[in-house]
Amino acid sequence: MKRSCTWVSLLLAATISLALPALAKTPAHRIFIAGDSTAAEYGPERAPQAGWGQMLQSWFDSAEWEVRNHAKGGRSARSFIEEGRLDAIDAALRPGDVLLIQFGHNDAKREDPTRYNDPAQAYPQYLARYLDVAVKRGATPILVTPVARLLYDFGSLLDTHGLYTQAMKQLAAQRQVMLIDLNASSSDWLRALGEAAAKPYFMYVPAQSKADGTHFSGAGATAVACLLVRDWAVQVPALKAGLKRDIDCGAPASAAADRAAQAYPSHVVHERDIAREQPGPHGGAGPTTAYSFFADAPGMSFVLRKRVLHPGAGIGLHQHHKDEVYYVMRGRGLYALDGKQYEVGPGDALLTRAGSTHAIQQTGDEPLELMLAYPKEP
Repeated sequence: MKRSCTWVSLLLAATISLALPALAKTPAHRIFIAGDSTAAEYGPERAPQAGWGQMLQSWFDSAEWEVRNHAKGGRSARSFIEEGRLDAIDAALRPGDVLLIQFGHNDAKREDPTRYNDPAQAYPQYLARYLDVAVKRGATPILVTPVARLLYDFGSLLDTHGLYTQAMKQLAAQRQVMLIDLNASSSDWLRALGEAAAKPYFMYVPAQSKADGTHFSGAGATAVACLLVRDWAVQVPALKAGLKRDIDCGAPASAAADRAAQAYPSHVVHERDIAREQPGPHGGAGPTTAYSFFADAPGMSFVLRKRVLHPGAGIGLHQHHKDEVYYVMRGRGLYALDGKQYEVGPGDALLTRAGSTHAIQQTGDEPLELMLAYPKEP
């Protein structure tokens, strides 16, 4: 009998010891998301569509943080509750959890009484039920205003959530809960991108005959998740310690004014407009093509130049009076540096310091394309 008890004790101890590592790996922090299609999860069959909620985990170490995304397409603050989805969150919430709450897109659908919530009364009343659940469970509720749509009219981005955003802000103030104004940050982001440049972040997919300015591509969902984490960290600075990725994203509302105050404007040049045919420099053989980017741009401290050494061409031996970097973009060549020779090809970077001598000669049938950078002459 004693031996049997000992065996049972050992088995029980072994079982507990095996279970402990699994328990230890349980994330200390959990983020629940209650929301609509803009936050929801999408499988590969819906690619490239994605919701910001499914991208949120990439900012957090999964060993410390777990994102539980309950967002579902087409739901409003009302229909999410009436379908029992808040009950599922209620059953899982525990003290220390975070509940992100974002609705508004479908609450405005007046034609559908199962989803519609007037912004003055029903909408904040339903949102308050999410707050009550979180507080009851010892979790932290965070209200998130609805993300902006890509909808322009006469060159201006339209605010399609105005009354709902205002109602959520008022509720946050009344209940003294945290609010992340994603409508404002995403609107600033879209204005900074511009209408045409913003389309790849949404479901503008000609191959699928889609032109949808509400739902996101993977790139758009990632950008919006970054905006949310960025603004969350502003209010909770301690959050930054647990982040795996940077949150240097979006654009402030002052971006347009900042551009107007620039001493010199930013701009784009096209290689085809600046090409110049030249012989090999420093006595080098054969023909080359030079492209001096932003050569006339005021206030620049460095020169950026591309040079193509056509077959047989080279840059002759010369001594440097300044630092210079060459980057090989395409082709192959022989690089002579301070009396030594190196074979170079795509991806190789060459640094010549002031006082050194170098030369380079193209080899093979393919032109050698080099990108050069060096300090501008005072």
